[in-house]
This record gives sequence, structure tokens and C-alpha cells, in this order.
Amino acid sequence: PRICVVGSGPAGFYTAQHILKHHDLAQVDIYEKLPVPFGLVRFGVAPDHPEVKNVINTFTQTARSARCAYYGNVTVGRDVTVGELQQAYHAVVLSYGAEDNRVLGIPGENLSGVYSARAFVGWYNGLPENQDLKPDLSCETALILGHGNVALDIARILLSPLDLLRKTDITDCSLAALACSKVKHVWLAGRRGPLQVAFTIKELREMINLPGTRPVLNPADFTGLENAVKDAPRPRKRLTELMIKTALEKPGEKAAQAAAPRQWGLKFQRSPQEVLPSPDGTQARGVRMALTRLEGSGDSAKAVPTGDVEELECGLVLSSIGYRSLPLDPAVPFDTQRSVIPNSLGRVEGAPGLYCSGWVKRGPTGVIITTMNDSFDTAQSVLEDLQGGVLDVSVSKEGFGAVGSILRSRGVRPVSFSDWEKIDAAEVARGKAAGKPREKIVDPQEMLQLIGH
Repeated sequence: PRICVVGSGPAGFYTAQHILKHHDLAQVDIYEKLPVPFGLVRFGVAPDHPEVKNVINTFTQTARSARCAYYGNVTVGRDVTVGELQQAYHAVVLSYGAEDNRVLGIPGENLSGVYSARAFVGWYNGLPENQDLKPDLSCETALILGHGNVALDIARILLSPLDLLRKTDITDCSLAALACSKVKHVWLAGRRGPLQVAFTIKELREMINLPGTRPVLNPADFTGLENAVKDAPRPRKRLTELMIKTALEKPGEKAAQAAAPRQWGLKFQRSPQEVLPSPDGTQARGVRMALTRLEGSGDSAKAVPTGDVEELECGLVLSSIGYRSLPLDPAVPFDTQRSVIPNSLGRVEGAPGLYCSGWVKRGPTGVIITTMNDSFDTAQSVLEDLQGGVLDVSVSKEGFGAVGSILRSRGVRPVSFSDWEKIDAAEVARGKAAGKPREKIVDPQEMLQLIGH
């Protein structure tokens, strides 16, 4: 059987890995629109979290398997259609993730100084489409809208001592911008309360212990929460207890922190209503937020405006309210309400032979391990359909043989995995010269030149 996977992030690689491991004859081709693989492991994981990127070693083993091939620099839906892939393969798995972000939908969100978390993370991580972002870091106060791990990542990058960042694979150009940054205060605001934050304890602890910064948590926000979390699941309980402990610590208890030049804090039950313009109407100068109260409890609590508002002065606004998948090809069903491909256990509804895994399957939530399990489930559906005869393997399919000639006729030159390894080696060599693990190449044209395309 010839299987095709669209997208080379964790979802794509884990799907391929599982199929290759549990089917001795299957051949898997992975298509990726960028010349370089690994998706959010390369472009989403924070530069100061190198241990999370170790999964790249496993993905590399998969890509080097004799029954696996990687074709980068191929945009499915433009260079080749999903229909054409279905002609060439017994099964097609869509694992292309979430390449857009949810919008706030409030006045002033297009003012200069307002950025999506997705674009900001892409900028410091070297995602080609965000290389020209040039965020304005000349203000003292930044507001991040959202209480997830991505929001904490951004706060940490904005406030980290440069010596820490210099040793990471953060891009040269963002390091230079952060070196000139005037940002000293970072607020993270969420619509709901401390019991609904989406970040995890590891990220919170890292933020609390960040050198040269101090946390500012208001003890009043945590009144009575000790009782409320008594019966909560252990991760939620420990997370809340750490916030309470941090809120109640007297400034003098950690002498170094009391004198810290930078600070960050959490604001709860605040829902953004409008980004306020500077007098000349071009630049963000603050955000008006509706104060909310919670109806219901736990994860299902809803934030309802109370009618009161407050304004927070800030020159930098980062919206971290979630990523969003986009439809890839008119031939593929897409639920525009939920921004996912409608599916059952990874089988795309009403499209036999078509599957999906990862964020485009279940929405943009969870960490790499969540995506791994989810992708194994989809791969299992493919294997069951192969075994049960739902996928007809008696008809031979040409796989890349057919797709390759389509791409040639359209002037598209795919990038192979050994091409990527040349780019990789060049990045690592550049990094070594600068005392970093790698210096990412951010321009796709430069990548292609490097491999002689």
C-alpha cells in the first residue's frame, strides 16, 4: 500500500511512524509546503525549551526509513490537488495543522502594536512567513491576551535575560530586536479565573523563577480557592496552590526578586473590548477590558460581562487566544464553525480513503504527546481499513511516480530529506560559530540556493 501524509509536523510524522511500524510493506510519502520539516517542533516550541525538540531525532529515523520519503517545498491544494494525491495513493492523511490564528473581533485590533501570538512566535522562531514582522518593542508595558502555555512562552521570551536567549536557537534578528527592547512589565489577561487557566505548572514555575523578574499576583484573586481545589484533579490542584503561594509571598521574602527590574502578572476575569488608539489614531496605547463574572464552575465556567470596564495602558498587545486550521482544498469537507475536518476516528466523513490527524482533526489543543496519541489513532484506522479491505490494495498505485511528473509539469521542485540534512548542517555550523545550537535560515530562497535548487 502507498500512503501519503500531508504535513511534516508531529501529527504527520507520528502517523507515518505508526503505519511503517505496524505494516511491513506500506510505503509512506510525506509532503510539506516549506522546504524544511517538523512543523511546530521547529517553529512553535520556545527556543529555550530544547529538550522538547528531541522528538526530531525520532522523526529523522522515520524519514530515513527505506519505506518513507519526504517531499518538501510542495504546497498541497496549489502545486498538486488532494484529488490528484488520491489518484496516486491508496490512502491520503491530512495532518497539516493550524496555519492561522483566531481573531479577537474587536475594534482597534488592526492598529500598529497589535500582533497575534502565532505571528510573534513565528518571528522569534524563524518561520519564513513572519520574518518581516518587526514588532515594536519600544514601550514599557505589554499585554498578552490569553492564559495558555503560548502566552507564558511569549512573556518569558520578552522578559528573559539576553544571556539566556543567546545560547538558544532563537533567530539572530529577533535577538537583536529583544536586545533593544524597552518592555519591562508584562500582563497576561484572561476572561476567566485562576481555576480555568490553560497553562501547565512547569511553564508557570519557570516564569516564577525567571532571573531578574518578579511575579505580581493579587492575593485577592485567590481568596477561598484553597477549598475550591481540594477535590480538583491533582495537576489543577498543584497549579492553583503554586499561584496562591506566589501571590501570598511577601516582597522581601526573595530579596533578589524584590529588586528585580522587570515584572509580570496575571489578570483574571478581563475580556478585551477595544484596543485604544494613540492620539494620532495609528498606534495601540492600551486596551479597554470588560470585567467579567463566572457562571458555572470548573472548566465549563462561562465568563459573563458585569457592565464594568477598565483600561490598561500598554503599547504592545499580543493576542494568544488560539490557532485555527484552514480548509486546504475544495474537495475536502471542512467544518468552518469548529475549523476542523469532520471525521470519525480520523476517517474523513463522506470521503473514503481520506484521513486526518493532529490539530486539523481535533482542534488546536494539547501538547506533542496528545498529538502523538491522536495520530496513532488515525494510523490505526488506516491499518484497519487496509486489513478489512476498505482500501483496495489490489489496484496498484504509482505514488510519487505520478505526483512527481505532475509537479515537474508545473515547475515545482521538491526538496528531499537529504536536501534538508544539508540545510540542517549549514544551520548547525552557523550556530556553532555564534555559540548557539543552530542559526536558523529564515528565507526559503536561501534554503533552496543552498541545496542548488
